[in-house]
Amino acid sequence: MPAEATERSLEEQIRRMTPVAAPPDQRADVAAIFRLLDSAAHVRRQRGACKLVGPSGETISIPESMFYMLERVAEVMARGDSLTIVPVGKEMTTQQAADLLNVSRQYLVRLLDDGRIPFTKTGKHRRVRIEDVLAFKELRDRNRKAGLDELTRMSEEFGGYDELK
Repeated sequence: MPAEATERSLEEQIRRMTPVAAPPDQRADVAAIFRLLDSAAHVRRQRGACKLVGPSGETISIPESMFYMLERVAEVMARGDSLTIVPVGKEMTTQQAADLLNVSRQYLVRLLDDGRIPFTKTGKHRRVRIEDVLAFKELRDRNRKAGLDELTRMSEEFGGYDELK
């Protein structure tokens, strides 16, 4: 695939809020960028702003908030993990929300109809706010952890997992 088509495809993935990971052949470069940003973070606190250099040699200071975000993005991608950047306050389609929760769209619609995640309607299409989806995800994850902790406690109480003693 030509580089221009790949670039457009990546840009489209990002705009659609599809998780993006560094391809294997770029991971070493991403890791090097993370190491540079990580070491620059310590120097930055002592000496001031880091700068971004453009293709024509022009420079601009990187605001601290953006520097921190770049560092976190590089850290995640250097590990080989995917990430999605979503503006806070952004409304998502039901498919985007389902993808974020790793559930089917039909299951997500059921959650919406049951009132477990707030939504609005635009015409006949449902829209959900990213904050509401993330709040549901956090609650779901906490409940899952509590359930697993309870199962572990019950197993230990009834003598399960002897090999771990």
